[in-house]
Amino acid sequence: MLTVIDALEAPHPLAGNGAVWRVVTDGVMGGISRAVLARETVAGRPALRLRGEVRLENDGGFVQMALDLAPDGGPVDAAGFAGLELDVLGNGEGYGLHLRTTDIARPWQSYRQGFAAPPAWTTVRLPFAGFVPHRTDVPLDTRRLRRVGLVAIGRAFAADLSLGRLAFYGPA
Repeated sequence: MLTVIDALEAPHPLAGNGAVWRVVTDGVMGGISRAVLARETVAGRPALRLRGEVRLENDGGFVQMALDLAPDGGPVDAAGFAGLELDVLGNGEGYGLHLRTTDIARPWQSYRQGFAAPPAWTTVRLPFAGFVPHRTDVPLDTRRLRRVGLVAIGRAFAADLSLGRLAFYGPA
């Protein structure tokens, strides 16, 4: 069973769930990484494409495309699902999917899981059980999901990540 969050059918920057895709960089913390987020056709498929340069100067080191899971920024109950499924294409680098819940108070806190983005469209499944808390002791509560971010992080490199679809899969 799949419940699609975004299949890239709404006009950019809107997602299928009515929320808005945003680009976020380490500039919010003084870093100098830069990125752009655009709707493009990539390898014959509509995609949301994040391109940028991850830089480590000034304690930086990330760029991301982020989406609230509800248009009003409130929580979404995903407890009936096993995880997230995404169609991605990239430049062969490793990326991360970061989750935020209503229990997360600080911008550096999240629940994280890595994935590879090869240079051909690939479907990736990331089970909720595989997400690791980052700088928080609060366990992941999938009844209180608020935001998802696809992130290039932690090392200096050229990011190029395309997303073709984002969905919950399950059941749990």
